[in-house]
Parts: sequence; structure tokens; C-alpha cells
Amino acid sequence: MKTQNRLIFFASRTVALSALLGVGMVAAQAQSAATEPKLNLQMPAQSQDAMFSSSSAANETAVAENHFDFVAAAKDHAQPPSRRYGRPRYRGGNTNADGSNKWAFMADAGLTQPVSTTHDTLNPSWGFGVGGGRNFNKTFGVLVQFDYDNFGFNGNTLGNQLALYNRIISIFDTQNGLSPGNPNYVPALPGLDGNTHVMSLTLNPTYTFYSGEGLGAYVVGGVGFYHKVADFTTPTLSVACDAFGCYQYQANQIIDHYTSNAPGYNGGFGITYKTSRFSNSHLFAEARYVYIPNSQRTGITLSTVNTTNYLATNDFPANSNHTSYMPIKVGIRF
Repeated sequence: MKTQNRLIFFASRTVALSALLGVGMVAAQAQSAATEPKLNLQMPAQSQDAMFSSSSAANETAVAENHFDFVAAAKDHAQPPSRRYGRPRYRGGNTNADGSNKWAFMADAGLTQPVSTTHDTLNPSWGFGVGGGRNFNKTFGVLVQFDYDNFGFNGNTLGNQLALYNRIISIFDTQNGLSPGNPNYVPALPGLDGNTHVMSLTLNPTYTFYSGEGLGAYVVGGVGFYHKVADFTTPTLSVACDAFGCYQYQANQIIDHYTSNAPGYNGGFGITYKTSRFSNSHLFAEARYVYIPNSQRTGITLSTVNTTNYLATNDFPANSNHTSYMPIKVGIRF
């Protein structure tokens, strides 16, 4: 009897515990159903309006198409227009605000062409120049320039000068009673040659009025100091000695030398070609007009020489005439 009562007790407790667990599971499922959406696996029923009304179907299609309009979305998020990148500009101690170099250097060489009355005396020849200065921006700069411009004497000038020198020699021998046998006798000159040149140091402002991708153009003007030199030479036999003995050779000996100093002016035009898109160096071709208002000096010429003035110290007054010429040169500026 006692054992039977124990079995009934355990059975009732098991039933009660099972009932309690069942109630809890039902409550949990109810709470989950209330908070979570149900998954509907059935196809939505097609509206009769959509099946038979074209306007209703079009509206629904338009809504769907607008929802997935990738073209409009791409327009809303279009990329900005591409930028063009030119030459990079770096600011430094040697660079201006516009990217140009503060300091400029140049070298050139070319032809020197005498003009006006100077052409009556001199022949074209050659010249060269070097310089440096300050660029204030891409269009304006100032250069200090040294130029050496060489010229030759034309045939008429050399012929007149040779006749003048031989006339002076003849007067000298006659005045002093010198004959060819006398040791102090001066013979006539066998020939005459010579050259002249102008050395200048000038200050030259330069303005670039056009600057393209490759070509450019500028104007230049300046003022400075001009030193003009004229030398006349004659062929002379000279003697040279070495370890093997002495020998004679013919050389040009300077027999007359003249100088003239004066301020002068210049102005001209040039074109440039940029050697590289990313470089500040330029090739250039330039033509200038140079005018030197030399101080006229008195002297003697073939038409004015006589027995009273033949010992004058200026036998070539043309060296102090006003001088004008055109240097036409090519070079590089960087």
C-alpha cells in the first residue's frame, strides 16, 4: 500500500511538470508570432484592374522602373569634369610668382652690318655677346650685356689710308733730306690692312609681348658705354729663333692705332623658340640698331695733308665719326 501511494505521487508530479512546460512553450510561441513578421510564400494575387486597365498597369510599371532607374542615379552621382594640368609651378627663392625664373643669362653670336655713313668706311663682319640680369615676370626683364662687334675696312678706306701714309713718309724724307741709301730713310709701305671693333657694356630692358606654346616675340632697347678701336697694319718681315736656329716670317705689324669712347643707344626686335615645354631656356634670333654719337675729332686726310700738318697725330678722323650698325645674332637665353 505504501509503495502504491509513492507511485501515485510521482506520477502526479510528472503530469504537473509536463503541463507547466507545455504552457511555457505555448506562451513563447505566441510572443514570437506577435513580434516577428510572417513569411508569405504565396504569389500576390494579380489585380483585375491591372489585368484589364492599361493606365493602372502603366502606373505600376512606371513606379517599378523609377525605383530601379540606374541612369538617373548615375546622373545624380556624375563625376566632376576632368581638369587640365599645365606646367607645374614651384615657388622658390629663384622663382617669380608666375613661375618664371628670377635670373636670366644669355649668349649669342652672328653678323655685324654697318649702316648709314659707317657703311662707307667699314665692311660687315662678326660679333658675339654674353649677359645676365633679372626677370621681374614672364614679360619684363633687364639684362646687363657685354658685346664685341668686329668690322673690316673696305677697299676704298684702305686705299686712301695707304696713300695718306706714303704721302706722309715722302714729305718726311724730303723735309729731312733722306735718300734710299741713308740709314734713317723710311721706305714706302708695301701694303695696308686693318680692322676695327666696338666693345660695349649696356643695360637692356626687354619686354615680351607675345608668348605661345613654342614661339615668342619681344622688343628690346638699351643704353650703355661703347669703346671703338681701329688698327692699321702692314706686312713686315720678322725674325724668330728657336733651338734649331733663326728664321724670318711675314706678319702684320700695327703701325697706327685709334680709340674713341662714347655713350650709345640700341633698340631692336627678336623672336624666341622654347626648347622644351617644361624648360625656361629659349633659342632666339635678334636684330638691333646701334647708334653711337662719337665726338668728332679733327685730323688730316689724303686731301688735306701738306708740309705743315703732316706730323698731326690723327690720321684717321673717321674713327671718331658717328657710328651706326646692326648686329644680327642668334643665341640662347635661360
